[in-house]
Amino acid sequence: MDVQSDIRTGDTRAIARAITWIENADARGAALVHDIYRQTGRAYIVGITGSPGSGKSTLIARMAALLAAGGAKVGILAVDPSSPFSGGALLGDRIRMFDISLTHDVYMRSMGTRGSLGGLNRSTRMATRILDAAGFDWILIETVGAGQSEVDVHDVAYTTVVVLAPGMGDDIQAMKAGIMEIGDAFVINKADREGADRTLNQVESILHLSAAEGWNPPVLKVSAEQNAGVDELVAVIARHRVHLEEDGELDRIKVRMARLDVVEILKERLTDTMNTELERAATQAELEKVATRETDPYTVADMIVDKIWRGR
Repeated sequence: MDVQSDIRTGDTRAIARAITWIENADARGAALVHDIYRQTGRAYIVGITGSPGSGKSTLIARMAALLAAGGAKVGILAVDPSSPFSGGALLGDRIRMFDISLTHDVYMRSMGTRGSLGGLNRSTRMATRILDAAGFDWILIETVGAGQSEVDVHDVAYTTVVVLAPGMGDDIQAMKAGIMEIGDAFVINKADREGADRTLNQVESILHLSAAEGWNPPVLKVSAEQNAGVDELVAVIARHRVHLEEDGELDRIKVRMARLDVVEILKERLTDTMNTELERAATQAELEKVATRETDPYTVADMIVDKIWRGR
């Protein structure tokens, strides 16, 4: 099986295998990204975040169906909480989106967080590159729904959509300093419920306090369950994309993402190297000295860093 060639033709089995390699830190995943990276950069990446229960999965399924009906290929990465035992995803967005993922032009992959904070899997970044190389026009990323700290999606997506629901006024206050600052569009989902207008007004008030020049994030009322307002959301995302392209911001975002791609790989490799060093008998002896206060952790850390760099 030539995974590289099969990915370029959009073969779903090859895509699934490649993402599994990336998730498992398999050397074949790194080699594959090395070979296909020049074929990436064409897909438009949208992050969808918000608290659990806000209806993100249903909204994404509706968006994917609408985009696919317009002739686009859509890839979905749904990040779920992980089992502490197997590392697999627990909530099963794959089940909730099963019908839409059966269509030819939509691919859905559920990924466990595997201990990562910020609402994403550490492998999400490179998984988007796999889907990009496979010819998907749109990549929709659903975060796990962790709340205020869930801002990593801003570093992976070009457009970030924050999904809220009526009755979440206290949550909106709590999210002022975090997730509310990264949204390019805000969706009041389940807008057929009581309190939707009040929630919309609260969000608009918060955004008004932090208004700046350039793009002003719109606030939309949507009912994903009833498939109402989804077309307007897709239109807003398209307008934001045009805004980024005309302003030159999209190119700057891509440069920032390239830096983050490299930084993420460096972190993983340095972490692996440090963990190997920490397991050495000589280092274990130094750690015991830290425990008995014969030395301090800074001294041992400096010793490890010095040894790592001298070793290279």
